[in-house]
Amino acid sequence: DSQQTELATASKRKLRRFIVIDEVVDKLYGSKVREYFEENNVQHKILALPTTEETKSMDLVLNILHEVQSFSLDRRTEPIIAIGGGVCLDIVGLAASLYRRRTPYIRVPTTLLSYVDASVGAKNGVNFLQCKNKLGGYTPPVASFLDRSFLQSIPRRHISNGLGEILKMALMKHKGLFDLLKNHGKYLLDTKFQSCNSFAHHGDAALQTTRIAIETMLEELAPNLWEDDLDRLVDFGHLISPELEMRVLPSLMHGEAVNVDMAFMTYVAHARGLLATEDKEQILQCMRGLELPVWHSGCSWALIQRALRERLKHSGGQLRMPLPTGLGVADIFNDTSEETLERAYKLWVKD
Repeated sequence: DSQQTELATASKRKLRRFIVIDEVVDKLYGSKVREYFEENNVQHKILALPTTEETKSMDLVLNILHEVQSFSLDRRTEPIIAIGGGVCLDIVGLAASLYRRRTPYIRVPTTLLSYVDASVGAKNGVNFLQCKNKLGGYTPPVASFLDRSFLQSIPRRHISNGLGEILKMALMKHKGLFDLLKNHGKYLLDTKFQSCNSFAHHGDAALQTTRIAIETMLEELAPNLWEDDLDRLVDFGHLISPELEMRVLPSLMHGEAVNVDMAFMTYVAHARGLLATEDKEQILQCMRGLELPVWHSGCSWALIQRALRERLKHSGGQLRMPLPTGLGVADIFNDTSEETLERAYKLWVKD
């Protein structure tokens, strides 16, 4: 906005920014970030932190807040900037929401998972008592800046991890997105979501895939930002995975745990007669093509039962189980019997 830019540059007060950056991202891009702020004459403090599921705690939030306090941030005009993956964005979002009751913050996602998932929506949080995101709130950022060039430097497994959340939206809402993943999955992994002119026969699959994933996510989240309605298609892959992910840390990344959950739920949908055998096989084939796990030994029948009991506690006494009823179409079910779940589990184990 040119008017805002004019106001900012006309001010006699020097621009100031507090930036929290993941320490791995800092090693790769920290010099460029510092150069940017120096060239634009912005007084800045950059705090590089280890932001992983294991460090995602209130201790790290308080560490950030001590630094924010010593920087003397003006919460009305000086947004905190978070540069990193989903864990970094979650931690900084919670810190910002607590500082002086609410300080604006900006998300700059640097992984594919955070690009299509954590960058969208209002939620933030940290793990507590070995439970995923047990403490948190709903404070949307003032902006999310999306730049796919960050994805060039992340490992292939991290690309696959992000594809898990994209596949979630494809299976729930968008057959066209599913077809993009099925037909261009290997290319997206190979090129790390960069737009490459030399692969014209793929079109701009990276741009199309990320755009559709984010648009479908926004369609689901925007009308229900504070989750007043507990019937949420975006919960697909998130019934079993929180328990599984925390139980087997660090062997599964978030998107991988989500995909193991989705693979099991695909079997549940098939066992219920909602999903044809051909569609079930197409889904599993697509998952394998995206180099995502379709099974994990830690996902025992006892863990599934425990996770679903937790689900009942926190979803108004109903399972609210999103299940695919075809490719790109889904519904939410409350009447899946334990017998059906166990039958699906046995078939999943057998396969």
